[in-house]
Parts: sequence; C-alpha cells; structure tokens
Amino acid sequence: MSENEILQIFKDILAKGVHGFCFSLYEDGQKPGDLISEAQIRRRMEILRPHTRWIRSFSTTESNDIIPGVAKEYGLKTLVGAWIGNDEDKNHIEVDNLIQLAKEGLVDIAAVGNEVLYRNDISLDQLLAHIRRVKNALPDIPVGYVDAYYEFSQHPVLTGICDVILCNCYPFWEGTPFEASIDHMQQMYQQTKAASGGKKVIITETGWPSQGESLKAAVPGPENALQYFIRTQMWVESEGIESFYFSSFDESWKVSAEGEVGAYWGIWDKHEKLKYVNS
Repeated sequence: MSENEILQIFKDILAKGVHGFCFSLYEDGQKPGDLISEAQIRRRMEILRPHTRWIRSFSTTESNDIIPGVAKEYGLKTLVGAWIGNDEDKNHIEVDNLIQLAKEGLVDIAAVGNEVLYRNDISLDQLLAHIRRVKNALPDIPVGYVDAYYEFSQHPVLTGICDVILCNCYPFWEGTPFEASIDHMQQMYQQTKAASGGKKVIITETGWPSQGESLKAAVPGPENALQYFIRTQMWVESEGIESFYFSSFDESWKVSAEGEVGAYWGIWDKHEKLKYVNS
C-alpha cells in the first residue's frame, strides 16, 4: 500500500469519527496543577468535535472540571475520571466533584481512579471504598475504574465491583515490536474480557508514540504511530469495541515522567496541527 493510500485511510477514519479521544489539556509550558482557561478547552474541543463521539477526562479539579460541560455543549458523550492519588484529602475532593458533575447531567460513565494500583498510590481497600461511594451516589450511571489490563485478572474483587471494565492496553510500554503490536493489544483486550464476568470492556487508552526513545523492541516514529492508529481503529470498528485513543494532542509536560517519548502520543501536535497530513 502506498503512502498516499495510507494517508487517505487515515483521513477517512477521522472524517467518519472514532469512538473516543483522551482529552489533552495542556499546552507547551503548562502542566497538571496549572489552571487552564475555558477558552483553551473550547478551542481544543472544537478541533476534536468533528472526529469523535466521546471525550475522556482524567480529573475533576484544577480546570479539568470544565471539560465535561464543554463536551456536552458540543454534543459529545463523556467518560469523566476522578483522579485518585496518595493524598486522601484531595481524593475526597475529586470524588465529590465527580458526583456533582454527574448529578448535573455531565457524566455518561464515571471512572474512579486511573492506574492507582499500577502506581501503588493507595491500597486496594481504600480504592474500593471510593468506588463504592460513587456507585451509591450515582445508581443510574455506569461506574468503573481504569487500570492496566492485567489488574482486572489479578483483582477479581475490583472487577466485581465495577459496572464497566475500563482497561489501558499499551503494547509499546511492554516493549512489543510494532509488527506484533496489534496482535498483542488484542490479546490484552481478550485477557480483560475473560476476567470481566460478562461486563462491557472498554479500552480507555491505547496508542503509539510518533517520536522519542525506543523501549526494547518497541520503536516510536511517525510511520509506526500512523499505522497503529489506523489498525486499531479498523479492528475496534470491525469488532464493535468501544475505545479511547491516547492521545488527542502532544503534551510536552509528560517528558518529566516518561522521557522524550512522553511528549509525542497525540494525533495532533503540540501546536494543535494534525499530524500525518501534508497541509
């Protein structure tokens, strides 16, 4: 297949629209903890709106609470997360805000925490208590928890409490060669599905970086990132799987946590320009 044919498939996928994008909030020089203007959130939402049906946000504080309302205004559905970390006072504020946003009609799926067990921020029992609190407050909204796919096999009690299973699937972070990446991602999904007890499984993050350092046999680059996006979208579309692509825009702040590669997961670059097209 020629480069032009591949680029046309990419354009066709975006024109049709994907299920969901993870919302990238921060411009160059900004980072979590900074207060972000509603105008900036609106500008980015307007870019994404023609190309997606859902938006995923990660927190309910420090301007992240603006995201669900703007998404709803633009006719998008929302997977809204409360960020759970090692500060329980902040955790309670995040959960309170998630409940409030949901009661305002701004939350279609509520996610209590993102990779909390992976980071070992709080205990499983503490996490379960936060999830129960949200479920009790929001009986009519699906409530789940986001983590790496294997956590749901390892913690049946966690899988059991969730209404929907929200899994992150990253062949890159496991050092998988690009050539095997889609097969590996599919295996991650199937492992989660096998542990789900028949509940819906949503891929809440998957992606491939367009630049940066290699990890074992996993090599970043624009060609691999483009092909990974295309193949992922074709597979989830054919199987009727709901998925959120990570990420929408490149975010430079992630270099501090992930190295150079952290800044290049977006489909749009840090200047909000669409990658992989000659325009």
